[in-house]
Amino acid sequence: MPDQPPVVLSMGDPAGIGPEIIATAWRQSCETTAAFCVVGSPSVFRALDSLPVTLIRKPEDARRVFTGSLPVLDTGVAPADDCAPGHPSPANAKATLAAIDQGVALCLEGKASALVTAPVSKSVLYDAGFGFPGHTEFLANLTKHVPTDGPRGPVMMLAAPDLRVVLTSIHEPLLKAVFNLDPARIEHVARLTHHALRRDFGIERPRLALAGLNPHAGEGGALGREEQEVLLPLASRLRAEGLDISDPMAPDTMFHAEARAGYDAAICHYHDQGLIPVKTLDFHGGVNITLGLPIVRTSPDHGTAFDIAGTGQARADSLLAAIRAAQTIAGHRHG
Repeated sequence: MPDQPPVVLSMGDPAGIGPEIIATAWRQSCETTAAFCVVGSPSVFRALDSLPVTLIRKPEDARRVFTGSLPVLDTGVAPADDCAPGHPSPANAKATLAAIDQGVALCLEGKASALVTAPVSKSVLYDAGFGFPGHTEFLANLTKHVPTDGPRGPVMMLAAPDLRVVLTSIHEPLLKAVFNLDPARIEHVARLTHHALRRDFGIERPRLALAGLNPHAGEGGALGREEQEVLLPLASRLRAEGLDISDPMAPDTMFHAEARAGYDAAICHYHDQGLIPVKTLDFHGGVNITLGLPIVRTSPDHGTAFDIAGTGQARADSLLAAIRAAQTIAGHRHG
């Protein structure tokens, strides 16, 4: 929408690939997409070869300069003097976190329509005293005082063309994720996903596919009882309340093209169950979308890639897809 505020991008770890893929995303879209701006340290982007940078004071100023230069909002917190691509350091953590903090604030103030977060390194942040399990939990804490108009997250959705998956557990050992299969958590994720598909994706009657846990979705209990004792009763109860959700489906047959045409999002129970099909369909262009926050947040579905930072090998496909997703979701909320 023409009156929708711009999307802002937090710069990510300045020693990772975030700054260079932001530069690539701007070069590839400055004449074809709605304006966005970066929140971070101008010195990080001025260090990139031949990248025109313009300092702006507020996100809306990005529209004025976007076709000719990358608009940057200065947080006033610079990385270490010796910061260089491929050389991570806890000394850069304050600059990394300041960009996220200011990006969230701009969204909460209505000056930005969405936040796209470039990758950060949890291990680097931990070494600097970071007190949250990850990026998403930090965002949830920054927004916890703001009410949401539906179930509260954070819940992770991964999106590729023709597939959205939502996870009921994320970065847990597989044994723990299976052992702790929690019907209350699955119900919350199902309700939140239903709400988000309607509000953020404009799908009036969302169709949810519930993945089974065991081979053949338990084969009627012969290959595991979780489907019979946890998932089937839950799905039946949610359908009685009006949600369009399947009985547990065999995980090995629910991700081919014909099956994907039958639902709008798949609810998966452990990390690789959802991530393998997404990355198989679109390894370079998957998008991480955080559901259940009072702000719109997306990110590329990859990490800092310190090993290739500064080499020119990093691709911006996932970041570009994350920007487009953020603009689309913000458009639905704004509208």
